[in-house]
Order: sequence, then C-alpha cells, then structure tokens
Amino acid sequence: MSDPSSPTAQPKRAALAAWIGSALEYYDFFIYGTAAALVFDKVFFPDTSPAAGTLLALATFGVGYVARPLGAVLFGHIGDRFGRRKVLVATLLMMGVATVAIGFLPSFATAGVLAPALLVTCRLLQGLSAGGEQAGANSMTLEHSPQRRRAYFTSFTLSGTQAGQIIATAVFLPIAMLPEDALLSWGWRVPFWASVVVLVAGVLIRRTLRETPVFEAEIAGATPDGAPAPTKADRLPVAALLRDHWPNLLRVTLAATVASVSTLMTVFALSFAVNTVGLDRSTMLWVVVSANVVALAAIPLLAALADRIGRRPVFVVGALGSALALAAYLWAVSAGGYVLIFVTGILLSGVVYSAANGVWPAFYGEMFPARVRLTGTAVGTQIGFALGGFAPTIAAGLAGDTTGGWVPVAVFGAVICLVAAGAAYSARETAHLSLDEIEAVQDRERTPARV
Repeated sequence: MSDPSSPTAQPKRAALAAWIGSALEYYDFFIYGTAAALVFDKVFFPDTSPAAGTLLALATFGVGYVARPLGAVLFGHIGDRFGRRKVLVATLLMMGVATVAIGFLPSFATAGVLAPALLVTCRLLQGLSAGGEQAGANSMTLEHSPQRRRAYFTSFTLSGTQAGQIIATAVFLPIAMLPEDALLSWGWRVPFWASVVVLVAGVLIRRTLRETPVFEAEIAGATPDGAPAPTKADRLPVAALLRDHWPNLLRVTLAATVASVSTLMTVFALSFAVNTVGLDRSTMLWVVVSANVVALAAIPLLAALADRIGRRPVFVVGALGSALALAAYLWAVSAGGYVLIFVTGILLSGVVYSAANGVWPAFYGEMFPARVRLTGTAVGTQIGFALGGFAPTIAAGLAGDTTGGWVPVAVFGAVICLVAAGAAYSARETAHLSLDEIEAVQDRERTPARV
C-alpha cells in the first residue's frame, strides 16, 4: 500500500509545506488568544467588571474550540474521501478570511452587542478551520515519510505551530507598548490585518504539494495482504471510525487534553500575570517567545528520539513532566520574579511539553488506517483540544482575583496531564512498524460488527 521509496513520496517537501502552512495558519489562531488576554475585555466587554470582562474575553477564545470537532468531521470527511491536499488549502482560506475580518470589527462602543456577536462568529470560523488543519498536515506528512523517520518528519507540523505562535507574539510586542488609547482603538487590529499575507502565501505554498502515495493507493483499492477492501460504509469515514476504531478514538481524545498545558501558559498565565499580579505585559510576551524558540529546536529532536525508543515513553514523560513544570511556572508568576518566570516558562513550554507535543502527530496518526486516518486524528484531537480551549476560562474561575489562585489551577493542570499520560500508556507502540504492518494488525483486531 505504501512504499517509502516511492518516487511520488515527498517527505521533505511535505514537512516543509506542513511547517510553513501551520506557521501561517496558527499565526492567525494565536493572535486571537493574545488579543483576548490583553485587550478584548476592554474593546468588546467594557460594561462589565474587570474580572468578568476578562472571563468573557477568554470565553470567546474557548468558543473557537467548540467548532473544532465539527470542523474535524467536515474536513476529515473531505480529506479521507477526496484527498489531503484539498483540506490543507481549504482550511487556510477559511482561517485567513475569518482573521482579516476580525481586524475590521466594530467595538462595543460603536455597535453594542453586535460587536461581540460578530467576534464570536469569526471565532467559530477559525475553529472550523483549525479542526482540520493539523490533522490534514499530519496525515499528509506521515504518509509521505519513510518508515523509521515518521515522527521526525511529522513533528514539523508542530514546529510550524510553535513558529506561528512566536510570530504572533512578536507582532504583539510593539503593539503592547502603544499608549492605551492607541492600543484599544487601532493598534490591536494591525496583526489581524496582516493576515492577508497569510492567506496569499499559504495557499500558494500548499497547492504545489502532491497527494500522498498512501492515499492514492487507497483510492485505487490497494490494501495490505489479508485486509478487506473498503466497504460502502467507509464512504462516510466518521461512521467507520465510530464503528471500528472507537477505542483508539477514545485514547486520542484523552491524550489530546494535554494541549491544555499550552493554553494555560499562553492565555491564562498571561492574563493572570498582567491583570492579577500586575506584571509587565511586554516582558510576559517575551517569556512566550523565548519558550517557543527553544521548542522549535526541541520538538524535532524529541520526535527523532521517539523514532528510536518509541512514541509512548516520550509522550508519557512529557505529559507527566508538564504537570510539575506548569505548577512551577504558575508559582513563579504569582511570586513576580522575572528570572524564575523565564526559567520555568522555557522549561515548561520549550522542553517538557515539547516531548508530548512533538510526538503526537505520528503517535495519533498511526492509531488509524489510511481510510479514516484524517477523520480519526482530527475528531479525536479536536474533542480533546476543546478542553484546552476552555481551560483558560476554567482556570480563571478557579483562580479568582488573588495571586494565590495559581494553586487550584496547578492541580487542575496536573489532573489533565495524568489523564493524558494514562491514555497514551494504554496505546500500542507503533514506532518500529510500517504503516502497512500497523494497518494489517488493526484489520485483524477489527470489532465483530465489521464482519
């Protein structure tokens, strides 16, 4: 079914397209999170108390995650039926248009309740797009990659995500230094307007990539030895997924909740540091940039390690370590010491979380056969990521408006990390099997309903 030496395989080009596309797309996604933490409470919810305004602004960040599972089903169906490349172009177009539109929205002072309503609408479109983006890029790269380097090449999707976060945060650094009036009137809009570059460049890059040899073989009807051909029911990938592959779908969903570590650091902790502890917002943005610069190097290195020793140990250590590192970071923020904040922030997001973050594209994708791979990865991750989207809102409610509120948030984060680690530990190790071998095993273990 899949031959790593196939002349149509393009592992380096696929990894580059995934990296660049994810960087551009997640630039859009992360500028929203930064704006929600720093200015949206004043622009769209000015008539509420400061604490309530912050909570509402962070809730609009979480709303995007509500749409992600729907986007996962929609784009998973398109990707598994009609091709991975179509998904990569469509998701980028949707994200770019929605993000540029946010930059032109009226404020609450101008349009009243219509303003936050339009904001939520744009955020829902962003969520639909993100629901298919990473799973599409991961499936494309995984199916182009040689057997012994699948985790390494697929990790570039996540490196691109980190790069997008760096660019988004860096763009906000000079914006955050503007006088309050300028920041709230036009300054926050500039990063959203700049997304027109994302829209043009990203589409041009992704249109040049070939479809994967694995998907082309699947469409042609090729299957591993002994595996049954796809049935008519497989024409609806989500139905086949729920019928035949629900145990791995559950594993991916629970493991994907580890993404809450990222949103707790980049959204909740930023808001907590600036609005509750009273720390300098530009300095806190530099913490995020520094951690993600380290992550750019750490992710492919840790993914390469997973190709050697296995997916499970790298992921589990990353998830459990994130529980401890998150507590240390939140404590450092509450104490207000910038040196400790930088050290613990880089340790958390740059190193420890990167272990789980860098390995999951291959780990999750290898849990599903090609005919439902994009749908399975997308649906599982996006349901799990939904908790990550609302984690800052939940954390803000737990923390209240006191500096000691970091403790229940740290416990909340630790519980999530333990659940994610347990789900990953229960999965089969696939690092040293070919995609054909993995799929043959899955077909032999298929539920009786498939017979």
